Amino acid sequence: MTDIVRLRRTLGVPELERLLSRLAKRIELGQDLFIPVVLAAPSDAERRAIARLLGRRVRQDGGTLSVRPELIQSALREAGICQDLRTAVVGLVGGVPVRAETVAQEDAARSLIVAALSTGRHAGAAWHTDWLDSLSADGTLTRLVRQGGAELVRHAHAVLELLPADLTPLTVLAEQATGDTKALSGTPLARFVLRALAWRAGQAPSVTAAGRRSLWESAGVIVDDLASQVLVLGVAAEGSPLAEWLSSAARHRTPFRVTLHQLVTMSLTVTSSVVYVCENPAVLRAATGVSGAALICTEGIPSIACHRLLTACAGRPIHWRGDFDWTGLRTTAEAINRYGASPWRMDMETYDRALAAGESEPLRGSRSSSPWAQELAERMAQTGRAIMEERLIPDLVADMAH
Repeated sequence: MTDIVRLRRTLGVPELERLLSRLAKRIELGQDLFIPVVLAAPSDAERRAIARLLGRRVRQDGGTLSVRPELIQSALREAGICQDLRTAVVGLVGGVPVRAETVAQEDAARSLIVAALSTGRHAGAAWHTDWLDSLSADGTLTRLVRQGGAELVRHAHAVLELLPADLTPLTVLAEQATGDTKALSGTPLARFVLRALAWRAGQAPSVTAAGRRSLWESAGVIVDDLASQVLVLGVAAEGSPLAEWLSSAARHRTPFRVTLHQLVTMSLTVTSSVVYVCENPAVLRAATGVSGAALICTEGIPSIACHRLLTACAGRPIHWRGDFDWTGLRTTAEAINRYGASPWRMDMETYDRALAAGESEPLRGSRSSSPWAQELAERMAQTGRAIMEERLIPDLVADMAH
């Protein structure tokens, strides 16, 4: 039995705080509790308190004071305060987690989180594996374990299982996955999921509202139907006032921005005989002098507005290209599968020619494949270099002109 009141008066006084913390640290680290504790430069108050605790004078050796823990235990026993020094320390400082036990528990909890996130529709995808590896590498999983993040992990898995979505509002996605319409609005859960989507898109996590919106849209989630836009040039259409505006802009070779809201409320059918798709606005700007060419610019990862307009191009040949980077390969492969698009100068010959001309940069992000030309992805992985689309502007403009 421990007399906690008397224990606090004897061992729990402020003058013995340094001694007590040393003993608690040994318990935490699983060390021998009874090795002498050496206090450097002890104060007079510390020396007097230790002398009272032990019931004897203590001697200072130079600038240090050595205290034998077994004498503390004996003093506590003889006074009828506590029979065990470990029990006394834990009673004063609260539960002291033993480091080895804590590490083992955290390892087990991290393994459970990884196991939970490793299942489902994205399991085995390169981006998903890289995302999980990054969570372990930067300590995110450990922080989740220590903060009791089991519910966040469960909800994140539920959200990812619903992605990519088909033009689903963010609030609807949140309610479907968690039961709370606001669960993905600037919350830790939203940041956690967006980090996964950044790996999926081959981009760095964004700190801007526009960047976060773009990541949601890359997975088919609508954050704002006015902010979701697509830049076009020379696209003719019919069927609504929006189609008339597009056709008028096409006749005047004027770049035109279309919002998702317009595309939803004023449906149309694209009538241009052939549609080209580029990634960089610099290509579109250079094409303003090319008569008749219909060009849609994704400005990176295609927005939902972009996908909506491409859907209205059904039956029209679509020639697609992006940067020679992992994201460009990924979006091109998706366009082939989704729209039956034809790769536009997305081949190894074009890549090698541009590479030889210089002005490349390091490849970043998760590796992608190039199903239409397997050797392209292999070559890019070999060189480790990315080539931005604007390096090919003369060739691209010539293609549209013909």
